[in-house]
Amino acid sequence: MEERFEKNGEDREEIFSKAVRAGKRTYFFDVKSTKGNDYYLTITESKKRFGDDGKFFYEKHKLFLYKEDFEKFTEGYNEAIAHIKSIAPVFEEDLSNSPSETNATSTTPKKDTTFSDVNFEDLDK
Repeated sequence: MEERFEKNGEDREEIFSKAVRAGKRTYFFDVKSTKGNDYYLTITESKKRFGDDGKFFYEKHKLFLYKEDFEKFTEGYNEAIAHIKSIAPVFEEDLSNSPSETNATSTTPKKDTTFSDVNFEDLDK
């Protein structure tokens, strides 16, 4: 997916985009380039919420990860996941029951894979 767009006078190119639906949340991994052809990653978490008026809206949190931080970020992420696995052995079982690893003959109930309709144009606001 290649797309050019302008925001605040900066021309940026979207190189790659991946949406991951995880229960009630959707995560967007977007690789973009700057004018100087430097690459960075945005990770956006989107959750459907309901206001007091009963109308829904999407609550979004965005993280910008720059190439000079990729290695340290990955090390920190891997260390945190390894720690969780060491103190919560059930975590391994949860992963083995994920829909992507459950075969068609399994009797294990599948997790809820419903997702929200997200307006992609709202992501850069």
